[in-house]
Amino acid sequence: MKFPILLLALLAGPALADDQSQCTENAGSYLTGTVIKAPYFTKGHRLHGVELSHTHLKIKADQDGQPYDVAIDNVFADGYVKNEQQVPAPLNGIQAGDRLELCGQLYSEGGGIHWVHTNCGATPTPAKPNGWVKKFMAGGTTSDNFEDLTTYCHLWPN
Repeated sequence: MKFPILLLALLAGPALADDQSQCTENAGSYLTGTVIKAPYFTKGHRLHGVELSHTHLKIKADQDGQPYDVAIDNVFADGYVKNEQQVPAPLNGIQAGDRLELCGQLYSEGGGIHWVHTNCGATPTPAKPNGWVKKFMAGGTTSDNFEDLTTYCHLWPN
């Protein structure tokens, strides 16, 4: 039984190393971990008539075993519907026990990570990395970035 797990780790290793390097190039901090609290919706403020709501979830990080709050901006999720008061797709498909890969900005207050979304083509900085939320799939691969929608990038002109 150990052989398939070892094989899976070896196959996933190069991809993780590439994503971790890409995250560093994107000026972000890289975390992987297991969801320990399922996604939930939080209201936000409005910017030019668009509610900047968030989805929050909690992961236990592989790197240090600590819990991290993950603050995800809903306007960058593929299934975001303007001003809708719920967790958008594909974020609504994340469940406790799922494994995620995150690139974003760590924050110390509350122990978490945010800015886990596209930065709309701006030059990445540590304060505004070009981040992502990806889900680990069977076989060790990752999904596409759940936070790559650019429809509302005009709200933050470069």
